[in-house]
Amino acid sequence: MATTTIDNETELSAVNSILGAIGQSPVTSITGNANPEISFIYNLLRDSNVDVQNEGWHFNTEHHVEYTPDAVTNKIAIGSNILKIDVTEGWARREYDVVNRNGYLYDKFDHTDDWSDVTTIDLDVVYLYEFENIPSVFQRYITYRASRMAATQLVANPQLVQLLAQQESLSRAACLEYECNQGNHSMFGFQDDTVYQTYQPHRNLRR
Repeated sequence: MATTTIDNETELSAVNSILGAIGQSPVTSITGNANPEISFIYNLLRDSNVDVQNEGWHFNTEHHVEYTPDAVTNKIAIGSNILKIDVTEGWARREYDVVNRNGYLYDKFDHTDDWSDVTTIDLDVVYLYEFENIPSVFQRYITYRASRMAATQLVANPQLVQLLAQQESLSRAACLEYECNQGNHSMFGFQDDTVYQTYQPHRNLRR
């Protein structure tokens, strides 16, 4: 029995979708294209990809990621594909307030990037993935979002902008449904030793 496969969206196909949405002809290449409008649309797509993933979804968020300080510098390097980091809740007995500063984990509480006082540290991490490597529902959302932005800035057609905004809203709703199905979230929260770290109303009942 033959199986149905899903063709992954590429940045080129997404750019062509955006061009089609605003009534422009498709292109065969993004890189090296002399048309400044293509570069503008491509940048919109890439910016939308970062903005959407920066929210932190189930597919690009990992909890309890163990980091180890460098044996020589005692610093912890943070990769360029990391959008957000935070110390895993309940991991440490003392308070940390961490940020990515100059490519290294920096503790604002102690004003230092020297981690010689720890052997390892557990972090919750939001990663940035290439457009081709994210779930298709998010590819569609990002493409519609960039299409609406392109129409707003390049086309004097309020009706088109409104239509694309509606498609953007529907595609975001599909992402939220995907998130609920994949993330196993509960409005009541979970036990303290689980990885669920988003809004937990039950915490307001604690004394």
